[in-house]
Amino acid sequence: MPYRIECVLECANHLGEGPIWDVEDGRLYWVDGTGRRVGNPSIWRYDPRTGRTETWSLAHDIGALALRRDGGAVLALDDGFYFFEFDRGRLECIELVEADQPRSRLNDGKCDRRGRFFAGGMDDKEELKICGLYRLDPDLRVTKVDDGVICTNGPCWSPDDRTFYVADTFQQEFWAYDYDIATGGLSNRRVFATTHDDPGVADGSTVDEEGCMWNAQVIGGDLVRYAPDGSVDRCIGMPVRNVTSLTFGGEKLDEIYVTSMARVKHPAVHDMFARELKPQFGAGHLFKVSGLGIRGLPEPRFAG
Repeated sequence: MPYRIECVLECANHLGEGPIWDVEDGRLYWVDGTGRRVGNPSIWRYDPRTGRTETWSLAHDIGALALRRDGGAVLALDDGFYFFEFDRGRLECIELVEADQPRSRLNDGKCDRRGRFFAGGMDDKEELKICGLYRLDPDLRVTKVDDGVICTNGPCWSPDDRTFYVADTFQQEFWAYDYDIATGGLSNRRVFATTHDDPGVADGSTVDEEGCMWNAQVIGGDLVRYAPDGSVDRCIGMPVRNVTSLTFGGEKLDEIYVTSMARVKHPAVHDMFARELKPQFGAGHLFKVSGLGIRGLPEPRFAG
């Protein structure tokens, strides 16, 4: 089936990440993870019906955002979990995480269908397995559910809630766990897929209604659809190399919104990123893929 790729917003995000489609009001939210380092806003909201864009600036790096059932959002910021009020731009700290580890910061995160928020850390130099994976429950308790992570990306769940997926970008592996939706517990971690032989590495992910996992491969510029057995079902080449994450949106949840990164300077010790003096044309903008004939699932809200 033919599909169309278009740039829907020229936003030049330093590190666009974590898009979330709000099925209740038909707007898209995402973050510019390190935007504040170059004077860019940290949180973005886009209404495709009007083209209106709203932004909020923070004094923190931001890894992920999830909407709350009672309004506002829960954030994974560099040093911990926070509540955020859009109307007043107000932050409220829930709990600091890995405060004794100055190289780590919370990165990607997402909610399960019982309203728990999962987020994991990353080593800012993208080198050491010093970070954990955390669960924030609706009663605001924080639990470390795994460790030994270099860079957390792409947490998401199978449609039946029995499998949890997450990637460690710089270990170049996707992991699958057995998931207990009643307790939020993880067990039986195994390698679901790897990017060792791919041009890119794993960044943000989502799952469609058929149970396939989609991943944005940063560096390589592909959206990759993985079947439930971990095999590659299809690849979609994007106009920019550094695509970072994706989510299904639109009235029928049959469009894919894709974030990207304009950042060219990296503190990493590895040499995976090309040495660039300026971003690739279009890097950092927001893209949309339509006409795939595939639908996504609504993103749950945080229950706390």
